[in-house]
Formats: sequence, C-alpha cells, structure tokens
Amino acid sequence: MKVLVTGGAGFIGRYVVDALLTENYDVAVIDYDRTSALSRMENVEYYPVDITRGLDQVFEIEQPECVIHLAAQVDVTKSAADPGLDAETNIYGTINILKSCQKHRVGKIIFASSAAVYGEPQFLGISEDHPQVPISFYGISKHAAENYVKLYASLHGINYTILRYANVYGPVFDQKGEGNVIFNFLEKMTNGRRPIIYGNGNQTRDFIFVKDVAAAILAAIRRGDQQTLNIGTNLPTNLNQLAAQLNSLLGTELMPEYLTDRSGDIKESYLENKKALRELDWKVRYPLTKGLKETIENWNHDPLNDMDKNYQ
Repeated sequence: MKVLVTGGAGFIGRYVVDALLTENYDVAVIDYDRTSALSRMENVEYYPVDITRGLDQVFEIEQPECVIHLAAQVDVTKSAADPGLDAETNIYGTINILKSCQKHRVGKIIFASSAAVYGEPQFLGISEDHPQVPISFYGISKHAAENYVKLYASLHGINYTILRYANVYGPVFDQKGEGNVIFNFLEKMTNGRRPIIYGNGNQTRDFIFVKDVAAAILAAIRRGDQQTLNIGTNLPTNLNQLAAQLNSLLGTELMPEYLTDRSGDIKESYLENKKALRELDWKVRYPLTKGLKETIENWNHDPLNDMDKNYQ
C-alpha cells in the first residue's frame, strides 16, 4: 500500500515513517524541510513542499491509497502571536490536503489532532464526547480542521480516522522538540540546570510516548474508520512527580524553580483512551517510567540514522 505522510520529517513523523518502513509500506513524504535525511533515502519518495501550496503534482505522481496528515503549526505560543499563520497551516493546509485526496480518490486520511480541542476540562478523564471549547488559537485551528475532515468525508466518500493526542514525548535529536513539558525539563536537567515549573507543580498532564503514538497511527490505516479517538494513557502525572522521576533516572537532585502561574494554563488533564483501545486494537506499551528511560538513553539521537542503516 502506498502511504503519503505529511510532516514526515517532524518529531512524530520520523517515528511514523520508521514504523511504516518496518511494516513494508510504500512510503512518500511531504515536508518543507529540505535538509532532512529522509530526502537522501532511496526507498522514501521525498517532496520538500509546503502543504498550503499546490500538491496536485505530488498526488498525481504518488497516487497514495492512504494519507497520514501530521504537518501542522504546533506551537501554542506562536499561535497566540500569529493566529493567521496558525490558521493558514492548520486549517487551509488541511483543506488543501483534502482537496487533493478528493481529486485523486485517496481511500483514507488519518488526521493528527490534539487534546487542545477540549479546552478546560469539565470532567476527567476526558472522553471523545467531552465538550470542545478550545482556549488557544492552536486548539481552534485543530478543531476547525477536524470538522473539515469530517465534512469532506461525508460529501466526497473519503474514509478517515481522527486521532487526538495527549502530550507526546520521546527522544529528540535536533534540540528543537515540540515545546512540551518533558522536552523543556530535560533540556535544562541534562545540562545541570533546574527545571522551571509555573505554579505549584500539582497541575497534571497525560504523557504519551511517541512510539505508542506511531503504533496508533499505523493501526488506524486499517481500523477505526469514521472515528475520532483519544490517544493517551488514561493516567494523570503532576509536574512535581515528573521532575522527581527525571531526577531519579538522571541521578541528579535538581529541585524545580517555581514561577508564577501562567494565565490560561490548564490545571488538570488526562485523556480516557478506552475507545482507542477497542477500535484500534491498540495498547500503551510505554508507561511513563519506561518511556522516560528510553527518552534519556536516546536523547539527541535521530531515528532516521537507524532508518538509513535498516532500509537502504
């Protein structure tokens, strides 16, 4: 099966491409990063293009049966500073992908969404039918894109699965990360500096390892049709617990530096994942301690290096 991955050179995309190649899928990638190691791999067709521009030529050449749409503007702070850019990438870019899917008769699109569509939790764990009242422009853009996916699917007979991720973490090699809590903590703690916590550290998050996310995406190629599914651990972890676990794994004693609460920060959040477990026949294989250990062991390691060795 030919699978086209948008954003395949990004943090999650690297692991998705690796998993697809392991399962012997025929893979093509769209990503604006012209320097990615993917562009040098013989068994991946790589297109360094912007998803908001013309994509017809890529779809015409590749004729994908499935599109995994990961490309997005994911920085909440940037979305607040420039909501227009956020909307252009996340909403118009998604529309552009959907137009090409319709024109070239793509069988299925898997759309990467976010827990940000829910906004402030009204109950825990957050299930897929929780009210969607996003409190960031990023959350608004993901919510709008979800609705475009579902309406395109209804009007044009495109199959879809929407996956709403919790806080995705894992090894990063380029020290850019996704701006999430674990990346920010490790960036400081691996350099002997204290992690920063805004507030008292009792706020909770749901941390899901990147390889579990990639496994859910691959499962959605053949399962979860016409479904919207949470991809999380169904477990809350507060930031004080996170800092303590990282200190234990790193062999450090770096006490957090506590700063004033940030306006708009959600205090408690975790995603119920029962529907994904059932519909995707998927499970969480990396509980937090295991995922953190692998993240630390492979910090500054690029999974594309392994791909070069394994697939060329």
